[in-house]
Amino acid sequence: MIPLRDDVQSSIAPVVSWLVIALNAFGFMLEMGQGSAINQFIEQHGLIPADFLGHFGVGQIVNVFTSMFMHGGFAHIIGNMWFLFIFGDNVEDRMGHVGFLFFYLLTGICAAMAQVFLSGASNVPMIGASGAISGVLGAYFIFYPKATVLALVPLGGYSRMMHVPAGVFLGLWFVMQLVSQFSSALGVEDSETGGVAFLAHLGGFAAGMILAKIFDRGGGSASGAQLA
Repeated sequence: MIPLRDDVQSSIAPVVSWLVIALNAFGFMLEMGQGSAINQFIEQHGLIPADFLGHFGVGQIVNVFTSMFMHGGFAHIIGNMWFLFIFGDNVEDRMGHVGFLFFYLLTGICAAMAQVFLSGASNVPMIGASGAISGVLGAYFIFYPKATVLALVPLGGYSRMMHVPAGVFLGLWFVMQLVSQFSSALGVEDSETGGVAFLAHLGGFAAGMILAKIFDRGGGSASGAQLA
């Protein structure tokens, strides 16, 4: 399912969400500008679980953050930034700009650590904002479960737009990540899911749910407006 918009109106300009999107775009352009050296660049600045556990130091800590602003291709970054655009403004509204910034980075760290400690032998670099954005989704799930998401839903050979409760939409998203992780662990992968850090998605979502109330300052608008 692809979210198109929700019915929760933000009462503030989501400047931190916009900043994060801009930084991800900058990081992706920097990455793409490496040309034939891109693989070396990813290995240098991505988060490699085995290296983090085996050679822990300042460089590994830095890579936790740099990896959050790198992506594996246009579809990867566009998908991540679109989810942040749809759901990030309302979570930022509830937390305030500064609180949301710290929340975003903290859930990104939690997501990265979930991937590191549960796949510690992996030498594959992990890159992408998915873990932190999963944290944003987890917080949205806590704050606005009764909101409505207009989503493009694939139905067999065609797709249609449907109004889906946010709790259902995000609950299904989480289940899909869980199923994909089990499939990956069992070696049942395909070209679309192979190499995806589902543990980071699950860890980020769980961290977002847990930390949501801690960072909540009670702001934001109530949901319930009708979608046209």
